[in-house]
Amino acid sequence: MDHLKIIRDIEMRNFKPIYFLMGEEPYFIDLISDKIENTVLDEASKAFGQTIVYGRDVNLDQVISLSKGFPMMGDLQVVMVKEAQDLKEFKRAKSSDDDEEEATAEDAQKNDKSSLTSFENYVANPSPTTILVFAMKGKKLDKRLKFYKTLEKVGVVFDSEKIKDYKMADWIRSYVQQSGFTIENSVAELLSEYLGNDLSKVVNEISKLAIILPKGTHINAQHVEDNIGISKDFNVWELQKSLGQKDVLKANRIIHYFENNPKAHPIQMTIPSLYSYFTKLAIYISLKDKSQAASAMGVNPYAINDYKAASTKYDARKVERIIGYLRQADRQSKGLEEGKYTIGDIYRELIFKTLH
Repeated sequence: MDHLKIIRDIEMRNFKPIYFLMGEEPYFIDLISDKIENTVLDEASKAFGQTIVYGRDVNLDQVISLSKGFPMMGDLQVVMVKEAQDLKEFKRAKSSDDDEEEATAEDAQKNDKSSLTSFENYVANPSPTTILVFAMKGKKLDKRLKFYKTLEKVGVVFDSEKIKDYKMADWIRSYVQQSGFTIENSVAELLSEYLGNDLSKVVNEISKLAIILPKGTHINAQHVEDNIGISKDFNVWELQKSLGQKDVLKANRIIHYFENNPKAHPIQMTIPSLYSYFTKLAIYISLKDKSQAASAMGVNPYAINDYKAASTKYDARKVERIIGYLRQADRQSKGLEEGKYTIGDIYRELIFKTLH
């Protein structure tokens, strides 16, 4: 079940007795838990009917006890466990990959057997007047735990996964559309490249635009530059394009801008982006069947034309050497190479070797 379906059900007051929200992407976990926190009870009922605790401060027995209580006002109460990854019983019951860790996990589960058994019993017969929510960030329940399958049947188990880097531009386009706007493909790519896959950060920046721009606006590079501060001309995505096109003048203008604005464009972020670009270009060049290039490279199909054009400028040997230059530049930027190098020195040497 995706997060939008869960949210729609909550809005329609089609509640489940238990919500277990877990995984690597905190944005979706917060989105669902905030919806429950702000929707189930009205403001008058929250003071008596909504209890929020944190995993580090409680144990599972206390959570079960709270859940078995009756609402003081109305027909429902909400018990929410934030930072549930800190509950000692779940920390000890986490999945282990090797035999030694698995043995340790089994020993720890024995120590917590009473609490886990009580929770298994509660999951099998949850209180009809309680909505119990666990928000477990950065961790997942071990699917081998006895109550896991029952939990899936009676409640909601949501695995919040990180959006893959190559899918971020698509996610941004979809989110912008849901917000009542449209966006240029190249601008979605720019935001993806600049902001990465930190969804909270991406949503925050798009929200700035949503406040300023009229509904229905087609978001372009100028909107982003004026309101978010990402230059439409001087960014790592444009640097990649200029290198792919062997545009010497443009590439040098961009690195000059980066050199003078190191806080906005730290070299420690630029080099990995270029490394990723040329690594993917190497994959593209090596492919005999280019029809599946996007999947093989892990990039958005929209970007394939750029790689196709770059492949006419570089051969496999040159790309291999460029990847070596990037490794050297990375070491220089971290002070791991002999000699003193300024940011400008590193950029200029790297760009010269790449383009010549």
